[in-house]
Amino acid sequence: MSHAPAQPADAGTSAPPRPNAVVAVLALAGIVVSLMQTLVIPIVPRLPEFLDAPASDTAWAVTATLLAAAVATPVVGRLGDMFGKRRMLLASIVLLISGSVVCALSESLVPMIVGRTLQGLAAAVVPLGISIMRDELPAERLAGSTALMSASLGVGGALGLPAAAFIADNFDWHVLFWTSAVLGALALALVLVIVPESKVRTGGRFDLVGALGLSAALICLLLAISKGGDWGWTSGTTLGLFTAAVVLLLTWGWYELRTAQPLVDLRTTARRQVLFTNLASIALGFSMFAMSLVLPQVLQLPEATGYGLGKSMLSVGLVMAPQGLVVMAMSAVSAGITKAKGPKLTLMIGALIVAAGYGLSIVLMSEIWHLILVACVIGGGIGFTYGAMPALIMGAVPASETAAANSLNTLMRSLGTSFASAIAGVLLAQMTTDFAGHALPSENGFKVVMAIGAGAALLALALATFIPRHRAAAPSAADGPKRPAELTDATA
Repeated sequence: MSHAPAQPADAGTSAPPRPNAVVAVLALAGIVVSLMQTLVIPIVPRLPEFLDAPASDTAWAVTATLLAAAVATPVVGRLGDMFGKRRMLLASIVLLISGSVVCALSESLVPMIVGRTLQGLAAAVVPLGISIMRDELPAERLAGSTALMSASLGVGGALGLPAAAFIADNFDWHVLFWTSAVLGALALALVLVIVPESKVRTGGRFDLVGALGLSAALICLLLAISKGGDWGWTSGTTLGLFTAAVVLLLTWGWYELRTAQPLVDLRTTARRQVLFTNLASIALGFSMFAMSLVLPQVLQLPEATGYGLGKSMLSVGLVMAPQGLVVMAMSAVSAGITKAKGPKLTLMIGALIVAAGYGLSIVLMSEIWHLILVACVIGGGIGFTYGAMPALIMGAVPASETAAANSLNTLMRSLGTSFASAIAGVLLAQMTTDFAGHALPSENGFKVVMAIGAGAALLALALATFIPRHRAAAPSAADGPKRPAELTDATA
């Protein structure tokens, strides 16, 4: 995010095609990238066997993706604002394809980690797609289209799980990654043909020092969060990484406030609308992960425990799949409320629905239909919140900073998810029950995690009340007159 003046794209850029085609292609790209998050879930328990490596090492196949996504999202967003959002979107998809092919050809741990890292570097596709929509679509289409693009994260994750489980159960595990590569190639071809290059660019100099500083801080923070349970939360390594993250973030912030063209414009980020939207996003990211952690475990634990349902991973995917359809459907409803009453109200409604879904889960967790209902209610809330957050961000920043601002918001959700993973992991490790000589998470442990998920959603609701009723985006010299959709009419 920078104050450098926006510049038009190359004069030869073709006129944008039909909005419907642009929205469909960008949403497909978002779904393909979100599939990456659930792709390895069915095979994680068997990775030590597949890669001939200990489980503590194969866990890096998941951790590497998390770290790469955290680093790439803000950096690629800024590069998109500077050099072209479509160009960086294409580069991200190429990285996804490359990573998928490397994983598909891997037989050992190192190539798998390299491939998963490359896949993680594609995580900025959704915020880039939202930013392209702001630049290219008519104002009346913007709210619904960005809501759908944002919701593609939830849709791809929910629909990808049963598909991945089916492939893992019936084919060689490498087919999972070949499938990802083929879908990525399809998305790449469609973006090349359909999506125009955004006309709004900031130009200027890339803040390499800021990018390296933020990347180092995020790696330290996320390593400590994701591996602290294995290393010990009071171990020297974990505490050292947390300390390094704090020092690096403070130093990075000091530097960003003093550089002419920062990676992240902290003054823009400190605007009340952006600040409280990002804080609410952390809380919602935390809340949403609780369901993804608890429901699959409850479904798969043996029935003899008294609360497990003894189902397969494919059944887990089929139970979670309707949630993706609900997320997609509710994104359209969310857009209607945003147009009529503003994205602030939409975000508050979504957070309340998510909290209600978690409340249901505490008393309805003993039958498959209970879990489907809970997943769908929470999915409805996710559809509302995913649609509202980019609208709130775009209503508070100039068009020349859209990709960087949306990427930072996406990062905030990811950080919330990481915090949830660590805290829930600690709780479930402490609240156990003995079953056939093995310590399994107890029913009360699951209920506590779901209750915390409800509390996080209510915290997001409380944070959203601090978002201003009205906040126009700060004008940029090259932004031109504001379209109506760029003026956030959020209602209290």
